[in-house]
Amino acid sequence: MKLKTPYYFIEEKKLLENMKKIAFIREQSGAKFVLALKCFSTWCVFDLMSKYMDGTTSSALYEAKLGYEKFGKEVHAYSVAYPKEEILELKKFADKIIFNSISQLKRFYPLVKNKNLGIRVNPKISYSHFDLADPARKNSRLGVINKKDILDNLNKINGLMFHFNCENEDADNLEQSLNYIGQNYSKMLEKVEWVSFGGGIYFTKNGYNIKKFCKILRDFSKKYNVQIYLEPGESSITMSAKLVTSVLDITHNGKDIAVIDSSTEAHMLDLLTYHTPAKMAKQKNAKYEYIVAGRTCLAGDIFGTYKFTKPLKIGDKIVFEDAAGYSMVKMNWFNGVPMPSIVVKRLNGKIEVVKSFTYKDFADNLS
Repeated sequence: MKLKTPYYFIEEKKLLENMKKIAFIREQSGAKFVLALKCFSTWCVFDLMSKYMDGTTSSALYEAKLGYEKFGKEVHAYSVAYPKEEILELKKFADKIIFNSISQLKRFYPLVKNKNLGIRVNPKISYSHFDLADPARKNSRLGVINKKDILDNLNKINGLMFHFNCENEDADNLEQSLNYIGQNYSKMLEKVEWVSFGGGIYFTKNGYNIKKFCKILRDFSKKYNVQIYLEPGESSITMSAKLVTSVLDITHNGKDIAVIDSSTEAHMLDLLTYHTPAKMAKQKNAKYEYIVAGRTCLAGDIFGTYKFTKPLKIGDKIVFEDAAGYSMVKMNWFNGVPMPSIVVKRLNGKIEVVKSFTYKDFADNLS
């Protein structure tokens, strides 16, 4: 099948590798897993993922509805702040509603007191390579810090959420953090039914100590008699998708520059947000170096600098690895650049173009 670039290429076989790791951790630790839709909401592969995960978690009403309608199983709703109309809608189908503050819990408790409720706690510790994504950064609005406020409202909630990691690939650090949480929040933990440790734990990274991870979770759950939930986003879809692009032009300004039919701003926004290069598989004996740039008018629309085994020419394919997380959910119409199609290679080898975008989509997005 000849596919028009650019397109995201999801491989269910690679996605299944992550799902099998999740299945192993679920079995060995007793923890439950809910997919973080803020990272990945491409529901054409939810049938596969729902066989291995326990549900979804959301950051606003639309994500929660998508999880309910397309994934099934448990629907966890969390938001930094809910408007009343979202609460009224969420109470119809959400299994758990998690509040970010005591004030929101108190305000909406009369409307949802018959639901399974939780509160987000800011433990004032975190693991993050980026201040932008550090939930315990100075003056953070994410979660409740005052322990007395939580203790005074324990009668209103069933669980606690500690979302304090971002790409934490260190099992030893996680163990230290959970020991800290246990020591400092034991009075609360002993009185709730469940605890969520959020997302940001990079257990699908090569070399991660999964057996130790399982023991850490199992021991914590047993000690405090709580059901543990994890909310993986990136770790659910690690290395399961690529962004396939084509070279449109080659220019030179101090270095050779290959301009492709894609854009960081429009198709891989996190590269700009966190000032990181796109991932590309290394090529043996590569000596021809190019800056690979996007086609928008943004001067900093740069994917990175890479070496290739031969000089690039117009029409050559350039493929970026590990492109599933925070890409499709953030793609936009900047410069009117066409959005990449979404293509899936099923377990049986069949390739499907599950979504493509047209000018009408661009026009209908505005008014």
